[in-house]
Amino acid sequence: MKIALIGASGQAGSRLLRELSGRGHSVTAIARNPSRIAALPGVTAKAGDVYDADALAALLAGHDAAISAVHFVASDPRLLIDAVKRSGVPRYLVVGGAGSLEVAPGVPLVSTPDFPAAYRDEALAGAAFLDLLRQEPDLDWTFLSPSALFVPGERTGQFRLGKDQLLANESGSSISFEDYAIAMADEIERPAHRRQRFTVGY
Repeated sequence: MKIALIGASGQAGSRLLRELSGRGHSVTAIARNPSRIAALPGVTAKAGDVYDADALAALLAGHDAAISAVHFVASDPRLLIDAVKRSGVPRYLVVGGAGSLEVAPGVPLVSTPDFPAAYRDEALAGAAFLDLLRQEPDLDWTFLSPSALFVPGERTGQFRLGKDQLLANESGSSISFEDYAIAMADEIERPAHRRQRFTVGY
């Protein structure tokens, strides 16, 4: 497949890039500074600005799917969605956040007393992004939320999928960037959550 990856040099983006390259996909890797993008088989690095919807739409055109792996507070979801729609790309996948996942019916993680203040703005922006996607009448989108701890780790292939509730085990709620990338790549290759949010965790 031909896949455009926005934010390909970041923590999640770089793992997604490696996973997609390893599966033989052709990836246009987009970042502000393309020199930071890993040189991998099937990867073409391109400079792109998430605030320039016109240029971004041109970069995305001709791909089978687009993924955005950018911080919510460092982008504008309306511009991203607009660029995807104008590009004609048939599928849009978003590296989501955990803050909007429910820890009890109607209680999102971000609203709990122990939620770290440093991540609150990012979490609220992610929840707003998800709300915007849910209002799109035609866009074929998927929003994949990680678990509460989204950290560097191992590629184990051993994880669980869920929908709108935070996943946790006896060790807490976590997923590695590497295993998250597997779940996202699986969703691209075998769509099971069209126009839905889902989550991945141990």
